[in-house]
Amino acid sequence: MTDRYAVIGHPIAHSKSPSIHAAFAAQTGQDMSYEALLAPLDGFAATVAAFRAAGGRGLNITVPFKEEAWRLADSLSERARLAGAVNTFVIGGEAIAGDNTDGAGLVRDLEWLGCRLDGARVLLLGAGGAARGVVLPLLEAGVSRLFIANRTAERACALQVHFAGHDARGALGAGGWHDAAGAAYDVVINATSASLSNQAPPLPAGLYAPGSLAYDMVYGRGLTAFLGQARAQGAARVADGLGMLVEQAAEAFALWRGVRPDTAPVRAQLRAATPPLD
Repeated sequence: MTDRYAVIGHPIAHSKSPSIHAAFAAQTGQDMSYEALLAPLDGFAATVAAFRAAGGRGLNITVPFKEEAWRLADSLSERARLAGAVNTFVIGGEAIAGDNTDGAGLVRDLEWLGCRLDGARVLLLGAGGAARGVVLPLLEAGVSRLFIANRTAERACALQVHFAGHDARGALGAGGWHDAAGAAYDVVINATSASLSNQAPPLPAGLYAPGSLAYDMVYGRGLTAFLGQARAQGAARVADGLGMLVEQAAEAFALWRGVRPDTAPVRAQLRAATPPLD
């Protein structure tokens, strides 16, 4: 019997996850189906329950349900617990295990892009859910500096406190936009929603080290205001979050099926259909 998986969100018609997982399944010879489920804003739990009752084995969760998924899960991975959000359900028997693969997807994409994270100096912009989901994986990758900058400095500082027990290197710092000044970073990651309205955080000059990468988690919008700003301020390279999308999906696929797909052909296929960054 074909194993059933899905992505659940509201809206969901735009999701690339069905095509990504179909490609992974074909590549690895897995007998599985994958669909998109539109859940009512007040009907996430009911939609999950119906999917389980029909024999569903796993779910990806996207906006706006990641925090509700965190509360619904019967158990949480450490990275999901600290992120305060779940984007992957592994359904087995009577229990749902919640995980968060976003941070692993980001780290894998940065490595794909040739970034050596061990010892790297990283500036993380934003203190919302997107930022919270990647702090632990970045720390575990061995960064020497991880400064969290946010419009409201107090929120950034709260994240620093939240992850302090996992900061063995003393890498974490936090503050407002201009508190990031005075240091040069190897990687600057935009985890704010500013690019959705084609805006950029008001960052001080001098943040980009030689050879640095500016990374926008938003994808499919070409050269965003943030990436354009980064080029003007000295970033050597720019990238969007398309690779992160594919890599977090591969992490979920591995959790479900016990095999890790080759992401290269899927990345190439999606990139060919995405606005360029020049």
